[in-house]
Amino acid sequence: MGLIIALLVIWLVLSIVGFAVKGLIWLAVIALVLFVATGVWGWMKRKTSA
Repeated sequence: MGLIIALLVIWLVLSIVGFAVKGLIWLAVIALVLFVATGVWGWMKRKTSA
């Protein structure tokens, strides 16, 4: 579970940096997609192990 939380934090930071720097909008989009994918993966993994 710690790995999932670490990945979520990394994707969140990258998306903030991407939106803050005008030329890095692509970074924000990729980070948001990875954030959602990691969240869904973690939720499904947690749900199956319970």
